[in-house]
Amino acid sequence: MASESPGTDLLWGGRDKPARRPRLALTVDRIAAAAIEVADAEGLGAVSMQHVAAKLDVTKMALYRHVASKAELVAVMTESAIGEPPDLRDVPGGWRSRLVRWSELMRETWQRHPWIPAATTGERATGPHEVGWTESAVAALEGTGLDGGERMDAVFLLSGHIRNTMSSATAGTQPWTADKHLRSVLHEHRQRFPALHAAAGATNGSPRDNGWEFGLDRILDGLEVLIDSRA
Repeated sequence: MASESPGTDLLWGGRDKPARRPRLALTVDRIAAAAIEVADAEGLGAVSMQHVAAKLDVTKMALYRHVASKAELVAVMTESAIGEPPDLRDVPGGWRSRLVRWSELMRETWQRHPWIPAATTGERATGPHEVGWTESAVAALEGTGLDGGERMDAVFLLSGHIRNTMSSATAGTQPWTADKHLRSVLHEHRQRFPALHAAAGATNGSPRDNGWEFGLDRILDGLEVLIDSRA
């Protein structure tokens, strides 16, 4: 976490600085909540200092007394939307059950705030909530025989799977079975794409989840083979 990233100081302890104009009753948390409402309704691209200020019925300059830039605004709204990391210690069933629960909770959070994947890429400030989610998953793999790097790689792999399945343009469904137009095109060109046509037809049009459960199970199966080999 680079100290020069916009929002780092604010995320890690600077959120209670008093405003110069207390009568506005502005706080970083109120600003983040308003920005989240905008992003949830209109997407991350709609979030701007002007838009959020208007939603709070204040001037844009009033926001700058609390949040220095849009990058800092996105950092604090992301931290707020992600929320407190889960405590997985009481989840029964060992490391696999804990990681399944962690993955489900993260996916639910991203479903509530579908802009989070876009907000959590590239070089940026990360706060204690986001770091805590990674901590929670890495801790779930303690005692498995995996070394530190392998535990972190496993969590990175799970996070990537969640991100990939959440980024589907068809809102979580497999396009080859959910999109009637695409199925029709595929049928028309079945001689050119025989394997894909046969595979899509074998699903009988049943709903798919864009590989969410399938991919999660395969990742965990692979980890289980590795962990068992260390026993």
